[in-house]
Amino acid sequence: MAIGIRISLNEKLYLRDPQETLLGRRIIKESILLLDEVGFEAFNFKKLAIAMKSTEASVYRYFENKHFLLIYLVSWYWEWVTYLIDIHVMNVEDPVRRLQIIIETFVYASKDNPSIDYVNESVLHRLVIAEGAKAYHTKQVDKENTDGFFLNYKKLCAKVAAVILEIKPGFLYPHAMASNLFEMANNQIYFAQHLPKLTDVTVKEDDFDEVEEMLEFFAFRLLGCGKK
Repeated sequence: MAIGIRISLNEKLYLRDPQETLLGRRIIKESILLLDEVGFEAFNFKKLAIAMKSTEASVYRYFENKHFLLIYLVSWYWEWVTYLIDIHVMNVEDPVRRLQIIIETFVYASKDNPSIDYVNESVLHRLVIAEGAKAYHTKQVDKENTDGFFLNYKKLCAKVAAVILEIKPGFLYPHAMASNLFEMANNQIYFAQHLPKLTDVTVKEDDFDEVEEMLEFFAFRLLGCGKK
């Protein structure tokens, strides 16, 4: 059974909020599946319309272009991970234990299924691993940052940075550690699956335990504490 949560994203990313209509939710669902299948470069709204058995014009009523759609989906994932962290660390007082839960959430957010019925978190997680950096590694990043496109990522990193500072007040690089833990979780899974010479961990199907252990090693060694 799907849970009743709504993800709040920057209104400048879309022309009409796709979460509000059946067609919009189909666009979200099918775009995740198609992007995962063909990749961002080969993806276009014509192919999406065919997959949806709809028209390109119907897609353009919701999104100006595929880049904005990708940012929307990646932002959805950032907000989803933030939501999961809030749920999982609720009533957990020890910040070391909270950071351990955060790292586990970074690695295994896709395990929290079922959730919203028009979003396959497992496929979205795979999409973010493979294509997520393309949302902000662009020539337009500064303008899009000014427009607030990446506030969901900043909010996620700020939340993790606050926990890091609870563990070690005065730590010089809390936001850098927060963003690196998130990016490492995705990059090391990707490397293990496709470029194994670039990592020292292995993944087997959906078993990312070695990635989780590596992130804990780096985080807790730098912070000078042991996990709980």
